[in-house]
Amino acid sequence: MIRLFALALCLYACPFNSLAQSPSWLRYPSISPDGKTIVFTYKGDLYKVAATGGTATPLTMHEAHDFMPVWSNDGKTIAFASDRYGNFDVYTISINGGEAKRITYHSSGEYPYAFSNDDKSIVFGGTRMDLPSNRQFPTGYMSELYNVSVNGGRVTQIISTPAEDIRYSKNGNQFLYTNKPAGENQWRKHHTSSVTRDVCVYDAKTGTHKQITSFNGEDRNPVFTTDESGFYYLSEESGSFNVHKMNMSGGKSEKVTNFKKHPVRFLSSSKDGLLCFSYDGDLYTMKTGSSAQKVNISILADARSNNERIYRVSSGSGMSVSPNGKEVAFIYRGEVFVTSVEGGITKRITNTPEQETSVNFSPDGKKLLYASERNNKWSVYESTIERKDEPYFYASTLIKETAVLDNKNHNTQPLYSPDGKEIAYIENLNQLRIYNIATKQSRTILTGDLLFAFVENDQYFQWSPDSKWLLFDYAVPGSAVGEVGLVSADGKNIKNLTESGFSDYNAKWIMGGKAMLWMSNRDGLRAAAMSGGAQADAYAMFFTQEAFDKFKLSKEEAALQKEIEENKTKADTSKKKTPAKDSVVIDWDGLNMRKAKLTIHSSTLGDVLVSKDGETLYYLARFERGMNLWTTNLRTRETKMLVPLNAGFANMQWDKEQKSIFLNSDGGFTKIDPNSGKQDRIGINGEMMVDGLKERIYMFEHVWRRTKTTFYNKSFHGIDWDSFKPDYEKYLPHISNNHELAEMLSELLGELNVSHSGARFGGFNPNGDATASLGIFYDYNFKGNGVKILEVIKDGPLDKAGMNVKAGMIIESIDGELITPDKDLSQYLNRKAGKNTLLVIVDGTAKLELTIKPVSLGEENGLLYRRWVKRNADEVEKMSNGELGYVHIPGMSDGAFRSTYEEIMGKYFHKKGIVVDTRNNGGGDLVADLAMFLSGKKFMDYGNDVRNNGFEPNFRWTKPSVSLANEGNYSDGHCYAYMVRQQGIGKLIGMPVPGTCSFAAWSGLMDTGITWGAPTVGCKDVNGKYLENAQTEPDMLQRNDYDKVITGKDQQLELAVKELLKQ
Repeated sequence: MIRLFALALCLYACPFNSLAQSPSWLRYPSISPDGKTIVFTYKGDLYKVAATGGTATPLTMHEAHDFMPVWSNDGKTIAFASDRYGNFDVYTISINGGEAKRITYHSSGEYPYAFSNDDKSIVFGGTRMDLPSNRQFPTGYMSELYNVSVNGGRVTQIISTPAEDIRYSKNGNQFLYTNKPAGENQWRKHHTSSVTRDVCVYDAKTGTHKQITSFNGEDRNPVFTTDESGFYYLSEESGSFNVHKMNMSGGKSEKVTNFKKHPVRFLSSSKDGLLCFSYDGDLYTMKTGSSAQKVNISILADARSNNERIYRVSSGSGMSVSPNGKEVAFIYRGEVFVTSVEGGITKRITNTPEQETSVNFSPDGKKLLYASERNNKWSVYESTIERKDEPYFYASTLIKETAVLDNKNHNTQPLYSPDGKEIAYIENLNQLRIYNIATKQSRTILTGDLLFAFVENDQYFQWSPDSKWLLFDYAVPGSAVGEVGLVSADGKNIKNLTESGFSDYNAKWIMGGKAMLWMSNRDGLRAAAMSGGAQADAYAMFFTQEAFDKFKLSKEEAALQKEIEENKTKADTSKKKTPAKDSVVIDWDGLNMRKAKLTIHSSTLGDVLVSKDGETLYYLARFERGMNLWTTNLRTRETKMLVPLNAGFANMQWDKEQKSIFLNSDGGFTKIDPNSGKQDRIGINGEMMVDGLKERIYMFEHVWRRTKTTFYNKSFHGIDWDSFKPDYEKYLPHISNNHELAEMLSELLGELNVSHSGARFGGFNPNGDATASLGIFYDYNFKGNGVKILEVIKDGPLDKAGMNVKAGMIIESIDGELITPDKDLSQYLNRKAGKNTLLVIVDGTAKLELTIKPVSLGEENGLLYRRWVKRNADEVEKMSNGELGYVHIPGMSDGAFRSTYEEIMGKYFHKKGIVVDTRNNGGGDLVADLAMFLSGKKFMDYGNDVRNNGFEPNFRWTKPSVSLANEGNYSDGHCYAYMVRQQGIGKLIGMPVPGTCSFAAWSGLMDTGITWGAPTVGCKDVNGKYLENAQTEPDMLQRNDYDKVITGKDQQLELAVKELLKQ
């Protein structure tokens, strides 16, 4: 922490220019053809500097992120990628500066790789549209290679299969490139599997591909040697990424550089062979036969934007209502705020770069309790109003903060007891402890035996009204399901209250402690897959027989008993002692029998409440689209929607007197009258100053520290995780936006060599480009005006009854604008999805006008996927003469299982075998269901002397199957490949499947748009060995060669049919 403090002190106190004298995190260097100048990215802008070093000058100064510079061959122009319109497109700028020119306009990311040899066009990668003949799986991470004029205009396709980092030969007849077998974090290091990249060469004359490198790890970023007899490239063959050299014919590589620990990145070369690359945040050049030389660079440019920015605060989460019902505390961008219920007056309570969470009011409303991650650990803090004449937090001027629990442990999720005397909290992820405010002593009441959290701040517990008990989510040892637990405040009495074997969770005390309310999927409509989830219901358990008996009364019986009790109370003049209000009494005998289902219909439940008198249930439920607030009279069972919300997410809580419901939905707050449904919107009108650098320092600390605390493998896959912290934190002063921070975090997490890791920034621009699709394959080689159709995609916008649009026709204009070669087709289709659009289509000499509604790129991808599946199914039908069926499982979800079940047990029920294609399966949780479904063994028939009427098990496939898998199987997709081999359920055919069978633990970094993760739970094989990084080899190895796949040939599918027909 001394090191961090010293760094932070320098960051906050040192002038900007003193830091910029020796910049770091210099990325994406590209050396000029003459070897005299380097262009690189720093703080989201392009800079140029002499190859010998010196002061760098900016080429671009824009609020967007500019990176990936590429030189034209004449050295006059730079092509680069920038997200100025919400997505990355290709731009050009003169090497002398000036205004950047936009070249491409598609709303999927597009990145420049090279200029053509004559400098008339730019080669870039993107995801637009494959050729109709291509059999490759249609997905965004499998990009294509395109060509566009340096002046912009119509885009043509070079090849329809993935190729990155291309470098043309001098005669232009071939180019080197890095292949991309499937999607994986590109900054992951040291992995050896089938998904790692290799260097390949493409012969433009013959249209053939050849893989040159063969190392089972990463080989990428090739550049030709000056005589083109070989190439330099980056490889991890020697440990960390270094520059290697290899002949064009392949063979043994020669290691050229000898850097340790950190990777060499972004290799480029001048025409005379001067290499340029980055290492550890700095730039280097290297001449043939010489050692690498660091390029000393200074940058004196001013910052392009203020480091401090003011953000408007109009939403929040983590709601806590004050006891008097006049204030609501919440969290926004990691800070605590309080807003008035009336008037919309909002006050910022905390002001730290770090994150606060779990805010709640003290029972008297005079204090706020919360957890904050400071000094590399979570601690508990309390804030109070300093001035006594200020009764409300929202209107206060001075706030005093005090550390309540600040020790060597991680203390999270603090919660005041109702009597205000104690605080329950979580210590070190899996211990529930109680802190006594008077004695300042803590005691443990639950340990990791009964608590489990995937990530921090992930536990659930609630105090009883009398502060003597806590309900909690009970993690059954050795089981994936959860129950509801009860623990006494002294920790001496622990009970599993539900013991259902289903998923029971989020229990709440109701009716003054006489009962509890919880949610369970016990009776909900279950997914077809056991692991596919289920709808839930609300239940109640009554702690005394009296409370249960009262609950079971009819409306009339309850009214009569209420009248009798009121009369009895009036007549009773004795001074007999009665139990304290909200005192919890538990009659253990028969407790598990005193429960009732409260909801009349199962649903996707968000939250539940019960009125103070136990007469009415309120619940947030999603039946079709968003969540709405429903109510059920528990006497009459009358149910109705109280408030339509159509919310994406929502939660709610009572005020202290249980007279009003406070709702937090989609970031907003509302006060609701539970009787009438009347809504009063609670205004949030705050602002906050954010110091970007301080915030990024905190986010880095959080990622590093949480990974150290929660990573599933305590050896960190053999690396010294602590040693990487200073290596990466030194870059923070040189990072200015979230694109760069996410990339740096990915590099850091990439050191772990693990799947499901990395970081990404997904800032949403509502005014950004959004390319629509016409639902066609089109001819990239067509030169005239218009777009020539090669194929109309089934069920797309042009595949409607009566349209009769066919291949060969030409779309001449869109909304009255002639489609010309000097304009990108994407420009004509920007933001037109779902809107009436007029097309003029030419068919020979005839013209017809059609009004259609283009679809989004997401919808187009669905059409392409269904086309791909049908094509495969038709081919299996043809090759097997109708004996075999085919299904593809794209992901491990209930929907995928239902489709698989429907196809196999319906359409293909009478087939002799089934091809189960899981190639490019993105994962989920379905492997156990598929293992059961595909491994059926018939043990009984139904029927009579006339016909057979069925068999057992009639819900499982009992005939032969083969499975297809490849480099793109991920997560549970890998689990499936492992299962097929381990259980022997037919043969596994295709390519080796990388070892990625682990659980993801993705989290957002406050409200910055950055998502990051690293696995906290792994999967082990039957011998106790983790499956992470344990590649599964197929029974039969078969690659789909690029040369063949683009002609319509699927070699893997053909082999699968051939093998299955043998059984």
